[in-house]
Amino acid sequence: MNKAMLGPMLLGSTLVLLGASAQGQGQQSKAPSYPEMAPVAQYLIAGTQEEIALARSAAPRSISAAATVLVLGKHGYETALKGSNGFVCFVERSWTAGFDDAEFWNPRVRAPNCFNPPAVRSVLPQYLERTEWVLAGIGRTQMIERNRLAMANGHFRVPEAGSFSFMLSKEGYLNDAAAGPWAPHVMFFLPYGEASAWGAGLEGSPVLGADGSKAEPTVLFIPVRRWSDNSVAQPATGAHPQDEPCHKHG
Repeated sequence: MNKAMLGPMLLGSTLVLLGASAQGQGQQSKAPSYPEMAPVAQYLIAGTQEEIALARSAAPRSISAAATVLVLGKHGYETALKGSNGFVCFVERSWTAGFDDAEFWNPRVRAPNCFNPPAVRSVLPQYLERTEWVLAGIGRTQMIERNRLAMANGHFRVPEAGSFSFMLSKEGYLNDAAAGPWAPHVMFFLPYGEASAWGAGLEGSPVLGADGSKAEPTVLFIPVRRWSDNSVAQPATGAHPQDEPCHKHG
C-alpha cells in the first residue's frame, strides 16, 4: 500500500484517508519534500471569515450553523464563533498527521473537520495542544515524547464512546496525493485495539483504517455519497487503502 494514499487527519489520524488518483492510475512523480516547518505565516489563512466558512463546510449546514468555530492564530486555535449544539468545526493543518508522515510540515494542507460533542471532550484537546506545541517551536522528537507521556499519565484521554467527526467539505486540501478533498467521509475515534471489532481494513469492508500507535486514538474512515452541500460525490479514484494504518505515529 502506497503511503501517499494516506494523509493528515486526525492525529495520525487526520489531518485523513486519501485517494491518490495519480498513483492509482500509474502516473509517478517526485513527491515534494517537507523536512522542516515552513514559516508560520504559510499555515495561516489571511481572512477570518474565509477560515470560518471553510471550517463550516466540513458538515451539513444543519450542524455547522450552530457549531463552535475555531480559527488558527499565531499561538494556537482561537474561538471565532461560539456555538450552541456542542459540535466544533475547524480546519486542520498538516501536523495532525502521524509524526513520521512525509507531509507533517506541508503548509498547503487545509482539512476542514467538525467534531461531535464526545470527540470535542476527549479527542479535540489533543489536536489543540499539539498545535500549541508546534507554534511554540517544539521539535518533532520532543512532541513525540510529550504525547507519549500525556497518554501515559492520563492528561490525554482515550476517545469517549460515540466520538466521530464529519469531513464532507469540497474545499479542503488533504495532501499532495489527493491534491484536494479526496472524497466525503466520516471518521470514528476509538481506543487503541478496537479496529478489528469494526471490520476495518478487511477486503470489501466500507470501513477503512487500522490501529496505529498505542499512544494515540485509532481513527477509522467511512466514505459517504454526499458533500456537505448535499451534492453527490464522484467515486474516489486510486487504490483502496485497506492494508495500512491511516495515521501511523512514532
